[in-house]
Amino acid sequence: MKLTKKGLGKGLKALIPPVPLADDENKDIQWIDVTYIQPNENQPRRNIDKEKLAELAVSIKEHGVVQPIIVRKLAENRYEIVAGERRWRACHLAEINRIPAIIKDYTSQQVSEIALIENIQREDLNPIEEAWAFKTLIEEYSLTQEELARKVGKSRPYIANSLRLLNLPGEIKSLLSEGRLTTGHARALLSIEDEEQQKSMAYRIIDEKLSVRQVEEIVAQTPLESQVPGENGTPTSTKQKSKNTKIDPVINQIEDRLQTHFGTKVQLKYQKGKGKIEINYYSDEELDRLVEIILDEHSA
Repeated sequence: MKLTKKGLGKGLKALIPPVPLADDENKDIQWIDVTYIQPNENQPRRNIDKEKLAELAVSIKEHGVVQPIIVRKLAENRYEIVAGERRWRACHLAEINRIPAIIKDYTSQQVSEIALIENIQREDLNPIEEAWAFKTLIEEYSLTQEELARKVGKSRPYIANSLRLLNLPGEIKSLLSEGRLTTGHARALLSIEDEEQQKSMAYRIIDEKLSVRQVEEIVAQTPLESQVPGENGTPTSTKQKSKNTKIDPVINQIEDRLQTHFGTKVQLKYQKGKGKIEINYYSDEELDRLVEIILDEHSA
């Protein structure tokens, strides 16, 4: 099964067409005991909103399951969920013994891909859950970032930027998962090499409600070795430039375009018609990826 970007644009229905329950003659639908069904162990969504799940359980108890779930058969009386885990969990809460399901013959890789796509389209995943899902698909099924990007309908830089988030300290990843930091903030923190300085800056972002651009400017203008803990543990600099320092907006726009293209931090140091472009990488694998991008474009 090839999951194309065109298909993704139409939503998950392009991959798994809806089947109405009103058609009692539909042979595809089977009613399965909920105890015979298990969730997908590679389900990318780690946290399910308990309040919303309880609301769904009440709705199912009153109206039934409107849309069947999708499962694949593992063994006799044993099935794995492909799509519809929330409906299955809600049936448990509502103490409903059987659930309508459609059995599909999917591989483990296809199950993981569909689960990821379903959550991405519904925006159910936090950035860290999404990054772990990308990493799992790449490692378990030997996919390149380019192949994965095509399957989930994202750009290769998007995949690369997402994977880089996993290099952050656990404490910062938790703040990102909780929504206290944005993905843009997290990407800016990646340019700080010292882990303690990363954490200090993370809490400064939260305390001072700093924008992504403000963080990027602070990091770019402050030498890492001069960042020392100040009040409340936040970093200050002995050589910190004024907050009012202006940066050429054209340079900012060029840097943003380059960062989006390469999927990593890029700094343009411009001095009246000359200067240099610095492209950051954080692993040998990422260096190989950047070299491929540059050489491919040069030979095109």
